[in-house]
Amino acid sequence: MKPLQITIDGPAGAGKSTIAKALAKRLNIAYVDTGAMYRGITLKALRQGIDLEDESAFAFVLTTAFSYQDQALHMDGENIEEAVREQAINEHVSLVASHLTVRKALLKLQQDLASQTAVVMDGRDIGTHVLPQAPYKFFLTADVKTRAKRRLSDTVKAGKPQDLAFIEADIIRRDHIDSTRLHNPLRAAQDAITIDTSNETISQVVDRLYGIIREEENHYGNEKP
Repeated sequence: MKPLQITIDGPAGAGKSTIAKALAKRLNIAYVDTGAMYRGITLKALRQGIDLEDESAFAFVLTTAFSYQDQALHMDGENIEEAVREQAINEHVSLVASHLTVRKALLKLQQDLASQTAVVMDGRDIGTHVLPQAPYKFFLTADVKTRAKRRLSDTVKAGKPQDLAFIEADIIRRDHIDSTRLHNPLRAAQDAITIDTSNETISQVVDRLYGIIREEENHYGNEKP
């Protein structure tokens, strides 16, 4: 039987990573944060000092190794969970993720992971491109102001508070880049269930997604997740 595949897409600040991780934990299956992989490549590119506009400079992605250990993403053996959340990564990851060379390399890795084990995978093109045949697809969104306030809260918790207006402008900028890029732009799959998380808590959204999956699995007589 093909491993269970659940995709969660959406723009920055919609809560998809937090929700995807909580849903995976509740279902007791693997969580794959594809956005963190792109952040990892961005981190490596910045460390190497390459021209981020030059796609040909990203050949190193073909020899970059990713793995998950204790729910933490490792790149080339290094735990990069905290390093990829720095503001410098936020500012450049959308550009790096627009390069076809990078997308092709990470696409194969992501598909290989999903073929081997049940996953909740989140990103911006998972339901439309990475796992288009997944039986459960969700697209999470929220208004810009709500997303900016959430991101501000994250920066405060991390001890690196930022200006709310700056965060809002950065989210709008990233939305534009992600939704207009040439290769696999941000959009909801035609068969995805779209959920506005603006006025819902994380637990409420997780409950909704879990309920949908459990109802469908029981309806088709499959083993309960």
